[in-house]
Amino acid sequence: MSTPRRTLEIASNSVASALAAQQGGADRIELFDNLAEGGTTPSYGSIAVARERLRIPLFVLIRPRSGDFLYDALETELMLRDIAQCRQLGCDGVVIGALDAQGNIDTALCRELIAAAGPLGVTFHRAFDAARDLPAALEHVIALGCQRVLSSGGHGSAEAGSATLARLVAQAADRISVMAGAGIGPGNIATLATTTGCRELHASAKATRVSGMHHRNPDLRGLDNDWTQTDANTVAELRAALDRLS
Repeated sequence: MSTPRRTLEIASNSVASALAAQQGGADRIELFDNLAEGGTTPSYGSIAVARERLRIPLFVLIRPRSGDFLYDALETELMLRDIAQCRQLGCDGVVIGALDAQGNIDTALCRELIAAAGPLGVTFHRAFDAARDLPAALEHVIALGCQRVLSSGGHGSAEAGSATLARLVAQAADRISVMAGAGIGPGNIATLATTTGCRELHASAKATRVSGMHHRNPDLRGLDNDWTQTDANTVAELRAALDRLS
């Protein structure tokens, strides 16, 4: 029996990015906003249009703000409302995560978020990498019933954390998928898949899109300049690199 091919998830900071990822051969989308701040929950309109136009699974990031992963009651209410919206719109899953002040997985809050998700799939995001004890955190995420955990092994990039990722994969022992993410591109994705044992890989495949504005006010720098967007060709290169391993 042949081994199932590795899954390529593309982190998409807009509907345009999600569609480019689909065109390039992505298996799944994580949709979010505010890439420069580590990602926050996208708008209702973004989720709705993405769901209408995507043929591949759509997971939505549930994160009310940038910064840490210690959330208060108001932020919890926002996350619960956003999860309900994702269910209403027919998304395939949500991406959640929360820590307590000591750097442990906030299991009580995460259970509440997962219960709200109901039948939707659940990925635990890189709040995991900010946890105090990654092996202990992994056991808590497994106990929560998440399908996968996105991690760079607690380092700034998956490449730097590859040894830790390999240990987490061994610890998980098929109880949960450890998905490698952060700093993954066509040049290192195959090596990371091989050295870590991760069967799911997460990348943004982003490229700069040049603004079409002919007039720019130099005193308003940052308001009308270039932006980043997923590049379909880069996604195709990532997919090809993984497929050569299969």
